[in-house]
Amino acid sequence: MTSIAEAWRAASQRIDRLDARLLVENVAGCTHADLIAHPTRPLSADLLARLDALVKRRAGGEPLAYLLRSAGFYGLEFMVTPAVLIPRPETELLVNLAVEKGRQLPAPNIVDLGTGSGVLAITLERLLPEATITAVDVCSGALEVASVNARRHTADVRFLLGDWYSPLGGERFDLIVANPPYVIDGDPHLQQNGLPFEPQTALTDGVVGGDGLACIRVIVCNAARHLRPGGWMLIEHGYDQAAAVRDLLHAAGLSDVASWLDLSGVERVSGGCLR
Repeated sequence: MTSIAEAWRAASQRIDRLDARLLVENVAGCTHADLIAHPTRPLSADLLARLDALVKRRAGGEPLAYLLRSAGFYGLEFMVTPAVLIPRPETELLVNLAVEKGRQLPAPNIVDLGTGSGVLAITLERLLPEATITAVDVCSGALEVASVNARRHTADVRFLLGDWYSPLGGERFDLIVANPPYVIDGDPHLQQNGLPFEPQTALTDGVVGGDGLACIRVIVCNAARHLRPGGWMLIEHGYDQAAAVRDLLHAAGLSDVASWLDLSGVERVSGGCLR
């Protein structure tokens, strides 16, 4: 029988060595320490076949997070499937800003629009335990994943199925956060770095010849109807969209409009307040 060390070496000839190790550990149900301490541990034929299938998928460009069904965000592990985007480190800026605003209130009411895997809503619930958190998504498959993640992290989040504000009625919030689709339809980047495997409706608004801001316009233009006086909207956007998003925030009647830099020095989040 093939040992886990032999399986790792063989997989490393086809894909990145770290990716190969993580897939071997996932299939074998072992840790890195186990792999080093017990390299001769055998893998059954069934497990080898499963590993081979995963290695083929990784060699074909499928993101490792989907193969492992797990991705890290803000120090936590979340289940991810092709129904949801893989969380990005730059979105942690949105968390930091939301926590800063939320901590100024004793019991903030927060809504996360387009929650996907639920990483924003769940992370905020853990960091702001006095907050009431609602999360909305138009995709039932995404909400199923988000619900699993909420149970995993014992997060009290209300999940609603619907398009942006539609399931919220006349509810108002102290904080609206959103990481909507903002990549321009047809952008060549959508064919790179594993993006073809991610849900395209969560990446781009799909407007042919558009500017990628269609979803952001809907969210920003209707924000004032769902913000309490003094409430904030914070929205993630593309690397070159900050000025346009600030214009939309001003046009929506919001004050204190600003943009914030991510760790790469890119204006990644913009927001404003309903005075």
